[in-house]
Amino acid sequence: MSLLDHLSAKLAAVSAQSLKRSLRRADTGTAPRQTVNGRELLMFCSNDYLGLAAEPAVAEALAEGARRWGGGSGASPLVSGHSAAHEAVTDTLARWYAPHIPQARAIGFCTGYMANLAVVTALGDEHTEIFSEQLNHASLIDAARLAKARVTRYGHADVAGLRTLLEASTAQVKLIVTDAVFSMDGDLAPLPALLALANEFDAWLVVDDAHGFGVLGAQGRGSLEHFGLRSERLILVGTLGKAAGLAGAFVAAHTTIVEYLLQAARNFIFSTASPPAVEHALLTSFALIEGPLGTARRANLARLQGQLRAGLVALIERHPRLGWSLTEATTPIQPLVIGGNAEVMALAAALEAAGLRVPGIRPPTVAAGTARLRITLCATHTAADVDQLLTALGRAAAELDASAPPPHADESLAKALSYTG
Repeated sequence: MSLLDHLSAKLAAVSAQSLKRSLRRADTGTAPRQTVNGRELLMFCSNDYLGLAAEPAVAEALAEGARRWGGGSGASPLVSGHSAAHEAVTDTLARWYAPHIPQARAIGFCTGYMANLAVVTALGDEHTEIFSEQLNHASLIDAARLAKARVTRYGHADVAGLRTLLEASTAQVKLIVTDAVFSMDGDLAPLPALLALANEFDAWLVVDDAHGFGVLGAQGRGSLEHFGLRSERLILVGTLGKAAGLAGAFVAAHTTIVEYLLQAARNFIFSTASPPAVEHALLTSFALIEGPLGTARRANLARLQGQLRAGLVALIERHPRLGWSLTEATTPIQPLVIGGNAEVMALAAALEAAGLRVPGIRPPTVAAGTARLRITLCATHTAADVDQLLTALGRAAAELDASAPPPHADESLAKALSYTG
């Protein structure tokens, strides 16, 4: 069998399971209303939680940075790519996390995926055992696979189970690795309890705060601020392409750990540094996150989150036969669990036909039988936007509840949702 025949057969199997993915072309920038493939949609799928990607001050700072620094950085950080803008960003982050990590220092990366690979592979040597949360992001899973360490998984938020595993470990170095906000469930890791275990068993706690940074905490500094944590055992990974509205990532940790990453993290050493114009713009983004605008937008996010959650709970109670459910989400990520792959994709397609973009999430991103709509809120959504989504979902639920789904459920739902009242 040729390679093309082999891959064609695999692609056919993907399609047969309703797992095929495809690209959509955005014709305008990230915003609650975005033109996609030539059509304006109300978007509930962006991780731009504070709406800073479209904030004029951030765009102007990016342009200013390009005028000052040009396009790219030209080389890896250790050669010539580390600019004063890069250093200003890491200095700011070190200041932000000094109340939470003694002798805090920060180091930058081009993406969150790279940052997670760097931390886990550099620290996870043959003397280490990695205790990896069941629902960790793919980048943490891949990092653990690439590390030389032994890898042990523990159940989702299962503190008692993790304790048992730590008690049995004989490793010289123990790394507990977890998301702070679980990207497909929207719930929070029990970080205070995990840190208590780290203290008790001489372990280190690696926290991927990709979806908490900018959103959680009074000043938007994420999960460590939210829980009021402080320990030199904390190793924080944050991404800057979500609530910060730009791109990049960082690790904040005790200065000795960061110095070691600078020496040993291969994807830091051998990757071209991020464009300094982006770093320049991040300073404006940081000022907005910790200033009055950030405070106001986090408050609006909380209001919208309460509105959406209440509406989804009422919808599920009205249509129990559908078997839809919610996760324990307490963040702007509010998934609606549908169940089957075909069912969730039909629902997502029907919503899109009605002018709303809410992605269907299927295995392997989530467990089989738990396909879901991953609804995400941005602070620049309005209460009317949320009402529009809830109304569309209500019409879809009523159509499905009235009878068994017809052979072309997606077309039936699209027709039902096209009514605008």
